[in-house]
Amino acid sequence: MADRILTTHVGSLPRDKAVTDLIFAHERDEPIDPGEFDRVVGAAVDACVARQVAVGIDLVSDGEMSKISYATYIKDRITGFAGDSARTPPADLEAFPGFLARQAAAGGTPTYRRPRCVAEIAPLTLQPLHDDVARLDHAVHLHAPHGAFMNAASPGVIALFQPNDFYPTQDAYLEALAEAMRPEYEAICAAGLILQLDSPDLGLGRHMMYKDRSDADYLGLIGQHVEVLNHALRNVPASQVRMHVCWGNYEGPHHCDVEMAVILPTLMRAKPQGLLFETSNPRHQHDWQAFTDMVTLIPEDRVLIPGVIDSTTNFVEHPKVVAQRIEQYVDIVGRERVIAGTDCGFSTFAGFGAIDPDIVYAKLAALADGATIASERIWARAA
Repeated sequence: MADRILTTHVGSLPRDKAVTDLIFAHERDEPIDPGEFDRVVGAAVDACVARQVAVGIDLVSDGEMSKISYATYIKDRITGFAGDSARTPPADLEAFPGFLARQAAAGGTPTYRRPRCVAEIAPLTLQPLHDDVARLDHAVHLHAPHGAFMNAASPGVIALFQPNDFYPTQDAYLEALAEAMRPEYEAICAAGLILQLDSPDLGLGRHMMYKDRSDADYLGLIGQHVEVLNHALRNVPASQVRMHVCWGNYEGPHHCDVEMAVILPTLMRAKPQGLLFETSNPRHQHDWQAFTDMVTLIPEDRVLIPGVIDSTTNFVEHPKVVAQRIEQYVDIVGRERVIAGTDCGFSTFAGFGAIDPDIVYAKLAALADGATIASERIWARAA
């Protein structure tokens, strides 16, 4: 058991130009030297792990260096996807068309492909995952962090961004996705890494995928997302898995975000022991109250990983603010069940990021400094 509050983040970190160029060349189906790809991406993973350790992050990732995005990367690992999908803006941006147009004109909307499901879904290859694991394992041995995790897309978030044109029902689509992704989930755990399931569909889905449905309908729909995810995790221990939920990693009104109090009971039915969620986003700084009010619904082994730094602005949070946010959750579930995290990733899509790369690591350093302050105060109170 750690003698302090551990630190982590959601996963993606800024990619340099050499990595981004290779990723987009692959996206355009241009020939790429596999050895060159492995060398460039491997060096980037080593560098980002070293930098995470240097600023005080305990549970590190590979920064998702090899992936074009956290959801569409799967088209190279499972069958059934082709073409592209129309972009559907979230409901909050639709309510402010002038802001939406300004964001698009400023290049704030990624333009890579979001393929559709057009055929049967099945596992295709685990080789890209094995390559990711090998690169992260090498960096972990070099830089010796406290621990490491690897991201994988949940069935629900794949369905959110890549619509179904093949399966007769949405439930059948989700079930096929879950079974096709299961080997990836199991392989990450078998490698000794923490598996992080990225599941923004459970929050963001309310004002994107299901924006025309009632809250009651939405809860039923995401309840099915959780059921198929749990089934896909049937062969891995809950203690080795964590799940990230968010309302969209973009600057915007967010006034259509579903309340944490509405979805928290559903989230607590998910198998992963760890739950990462936003608390720095101004629309969600009050969500600690939902956890307080519903504390009896939180399983005794559940670990809360609140986002105590924001991922959409270049403000560097004061460590004292970070400490206060951490302590709010320690007061709810105890110090052994809180890890300090981030609201979302810092480079959710390759080549797109609202935050300057150097400021990303300054924010992560503030996260670590805040966790130190919180730990000193929390352990002093317990002495």
